[in-house]
Amino acid sequence: MKSKWGRTGRRRKRKWLPGTKSYAANRSHEWEYIQLQRWLKERGFQGRHLRAAEFTDTGRGLMATRDLQPGELIISLPDSCLITTETVLQSYLGKYIRTWSPPVSPLLALCTFLIAERVARERSPWKPYLDVLPSSYSCPVYWESEIISLLPAPLRQKALEQQTEVKELHTESWSFFVSLQPLFGGNITDIYTYGALRWAWCTVNTRTVYMKHPRRHGLSAQQDVYAMAPYLDLLNHSPAVQVEAAFNEERRCYEIRTNSGCRKHDQAFICYGPHDNQRLLLEYGFIAANNPHRSVYVTKDAIVGYLPPGDKQMPKKWALLGENDFLGNLTFGLDGPSWKLLTAVKLLCLRPEEFTSWKKVILGSFVSDANERDSLELVRKICFHLLDETSCALKEISLVRSQKLPDPAAAAHHLALVETLRLEELEILQMSANLLQNGPSA
Repeated sequence: MKSKWGRTGRRRKRKWLPGTKSYAANRSHEWEYIQLQRWLKERGFQGRHLRAAEFTDTGRGLMATRDLQPGELIISLPDSCLITTETVLQSYLGKYIRTWSPPVSPLLALCTFLIAERVARERSPWKPYLDVLPSSYSCPVYWESEIISLLPAPLRQKALEQQTEVKELHTESWSFFVSLQPLFGGNITDIYTYGALRWAWCTVNTRTVYMKHPRRHGLSAQQDVYAMAPYLDLLNHSPAVQVEAAFNEERRCYEIRTNSGCRKHDQAFICYGPHDNQRLLLEYGFIAANNPHRSVYVTKDAIVGYLPPGDKQMPKKWALLGENDFLGNLTFGLDGPSWKLLTAVKLLCLRPEEFTSWKKVILGSFVSDANERDSLELVRKICFHLLDETSCALKEISLVRSQKLPDPAAAAHHLALVETLRLEELEILQMSANLLQNGPSA
């Protein structure tokens, strides 16, 4: 059976206790994976150490068929298996893209190709790969507005921007899509729909590997760093592993080498980077359990509400924070408020007679006992404010669950992701609150 959510629908929202064994069900005998393996072999792929499987904690992934040692090459995918902008430009789409003005972006070129090949289906040389791609994704760009409204404020804003980006891409590209009508028997309005572009955009965004290409004739100057990598893209993310991934110019293969090793019958992982769960949810549509990078973001609005009124130096304080890169990534983590958040708050809490010491604050130096007390009290208020907000959001999730949304199954999955994120946020804030309550008051 074809996976509906694929990489972004895997069950990573589950909280598994340390030591819990993840069991795997072999999927390599299923027809679509047999066809994929045959197709890859015809293109020169010789991988034997990884097998498609269904895992209890992450869903679909790749299982090691033998012990993999640290430093060992676990996958080497020939460039004949990759889909890049070169693939697109060498296809039937090439002459349309090269003659279009303004130039098409690398992202749009790949999206256009995926939609066209999906329509061709049986006639597509990429059919075995297309057959294992998910038909839908769990990224917020797929979510209903009622569910997006339940996200933490910073993530909610980014999710809305993500939706706007894809909608605008569809609108702005419509004339280009219409120019492709001679390639299709059906009406172009039924082919390059917003839904089709959203699917293709998420496919590129969630499944490509980083591979830098020179600017190609006929494409815009936007960075061309995408490569669709069949089979390799079944590898799931884990923040606990270390890998080396790059295109080997000599062998003309995209290679992944494990630095962590993997035991036989365990799931082989890669690491997308030190991403917190808000970014993983936004970009990939999943939440990693036991993510050491998980955190709660603090916005300017959350701070402003608790600042003392009448401080004439406040505009200058905010300006100084911006100039010194102290307005972004203000967070609470499992070990309490971040150094950056504490520093920003200390600067905001400087009394008029202390204002000239703002550089000392930026450098992490002590200013006064009063400043320490004021800033600690402000951080406590912000923490408890976010705790209340998170508790309210969790109650609201229960209410939204009772509503009739257009796609009940997808909505239930999206709500479960929000709930997991909010529960994680609640845990972090409760631990931070305890640390702030029990810590030194001066």
